[in-house]
Amino acid sequence: MQIAQLAAEGLTNRDIGARLYLSPRTIGFHLHKIFPKLGVTGRAQLRDALGDLARPD
Repeated sequence: MQIAQLAAEGLTNRDIGARLYLSPRTIGFHLHKIFPKLGVTGRAQLRDALGDLARPD
């Protein structure tokens, strides 16, 4: 979830990796697994999907 939130904020894989002490490649792997689960194909859609999850019904 933390990686998805940081990516949705517009951080690059390198920036996220630096914050979390992970390699940019590891970040990319996690995003590659997250995108299909949320039904998104890019970071803009990820931002919208996470925004939808945060809103109460």
